[in-house]
Amino acid sequence: MKLLHIDSSITGEHSVSRTVSKAIVEALTAGDASVEVSTLDLAANPLPHLTLDVLGNPDGSDELNQFLASDVIVIGAGLYNFTIPSQLKAWIDRILVAGKTFQYTAEGPVGLAGDKKVFVALARGGFYGEGQPAAAFEHGETYLRAALGFIGITNPTFVLAEGIAIDQATREAAVAKALEEAKALTVAA
Repeated sequence: MKLLHIDSSITGEHSVSRTVSKAIVEALTAGDASVEVSTLDLAANPLPHLTLDVLGNPDGSDELNQFLASDVIVIGAGLYNFTIPSQLKAWIDRILVAGKTFQYTAEGPVGLAGDKKVFVALARGGFYGEGQPAAAFEHGETYLRAALGFIGITNPTFVLAEGIAIDQATREAAVAKALEEAKALTVAA
């Protein structure tokens, strides 16, 4: 099994999403030395924004090929200004490729990457879940679900750490809860 671990947080060692994504990878690889893990740090090695020459590349990018070769993808992301980091968006722009990860049909688009399992560690400074006053401003999980669903990945697993910017006690409780969820994950989840 090939696992691709992507981190996009710009906060380095203080990143909750990095802490949780690392715990997810550890849970998914525990006891299985055959798992090949590749890492991609989009904050340390940011991709340039999408340009026409990249969009028009029929052979795809290195990022697309790495994605296609992976069975499991673990993504660490923070919610910045109501959505995902632009570094992660630049990566997504390279994996949403007509004819490779989706195709257009007379009945609408069809995803071609549904054989992959995706886990997302998403950290949010406030509370953006259903029923919360700021729920309408949450465009991280909703965007990722839409983009992944477009390419056929309709059941990604999200591990959320919410309220991490409220105060230290709320942050610690959110991280502990997320780490507990992460440690219980399996590829079959």
